[in-house]
Amino acid sequence: MKLLDLAIKTGRKMEEFAQNIYTVLSFLDKGKLITYGQLASQAGYPAHSRHVGKILARLPKDTRLPWFRVVNSQGKISLQGDALIRQKTLLEAEDIEVTAEGKIVKFKQYLD
Repeated sequence: MKLLDLAIKTGRKMEEFAQNIYTVLSFLDKGKLITYGQLASQAGYPAHSRHVGKILARLPKDTRLPWFRVVNSQGKISLQGDALIRQKTLLEAEDIEVTAEGKIVKFKQYLD
């Protein structure tokens, strides 16, 4: 079992993992994107991109962290329904073009 998996199961180090994710995310500039995998790697937890999604899902709705700048490695919003629409709207407010299906147009130009 991987250390992070064990930590998540036991609750130990989970807060440290989350704090590292939040710290990296807080420095992401307006108009820039990052993938779940890149965020995990920059936070010191390579190969834990799925856990990043779980951490971000726990954020309060009124968070000031730019969670909406995180997309999957194919340049697409991973959320569905109202959550997809919310993320799409926030990205478009930063002049990032997104298709109705949640695909980032010219994805690579927005990567940090």
